[in-house]
Amino acid sequence: MKDTEAQYDAVIATCRTLFTNKMKDYGSAWRILRLPSLTDQIFIKAQRIRGLQQNAERKVDEGEVSEFIGIINYSAMALVQLEKGVVEQPDLNLEQAIKAYDEKIAQTKALMLAKNHDYGEAWREMRVSSLTDLILQKLLRVKQIEDNEGKTLVSEGIDANYQDMINYAVFALILLEEV
Repeated sequence: MKDTEAQYDAVIATCRTLFTNKMKDYGSAWRILRLPSLTDQIFIKAQRIRGLQQNAERKVDEGEVSEFIGIINYSAMALVQLEKGVVEQPDLNLEQAIKAYDEKIAQTKALMLAKNHDYGEAWREMRVSSLTDLILQKLLRVKQIEDNEGKTLVSEGIDANYQDMINYAVFALILLEEV
């Protein structure tokens, strides 16, 4: 079994660096975004990845990697929004935002480790395109839950779906690096 935990940490370190640098540039302006807005941002990124995977021609010189990083960071922001709520003005300084980001990523990593144990790293045999499709499926589920005002009858909540999207995106980045 490969060192998934170290690979996971390396991917997250890249994502965290970008998150930190964007916080330095823009502050916590993202704190005003409602969950459907964050969901739509993630959806755009996942759709672009799918388009890149299906189309031979690219008109913008950015690949899948930056989009998967965006999915991870927007999903982490959504998890923070779920906990803290939406605000009218940015309210987190750099240190507070990074702390909240780190907490959500740590919870998500713990979930990955538990699932990875139970599933035996089955994701390593998957195609990146399948991980993209699973992210899109999770997004459609989240949109439906949002349309249902957060209510579910038997399904996991929005937070679990955002966590799964982070983990699928991390897996995709690990697989892309191994090619």
